[in-house]
Amino acid sequence: MKSIPPLDRRRAATLFGDDTGAATAEYAITTMAAVAFAGLLVVIMRSDEVRGILTDLVRRALTVS
Repeated sequence: MKSIPPLDRRRAATLFGDDTGAATAEYAITTMAAVAFAGLLVVIMRSDEVRGILTDLVRRALTVS
């Protein structure tokens, strides 16, 4: 069985020096998190209790007293 060579500065630069695509991956992860959060909000907003609270809030805001 081969042993893993030690991670010195030169080998680390070879392995981890190229960060091509890192920004794209970060955008993809952020987009997926935003979609998951939006999905959670959709589930919450579909509940009757939350819908009633929001409807009541809008009615009170639009009522002239």
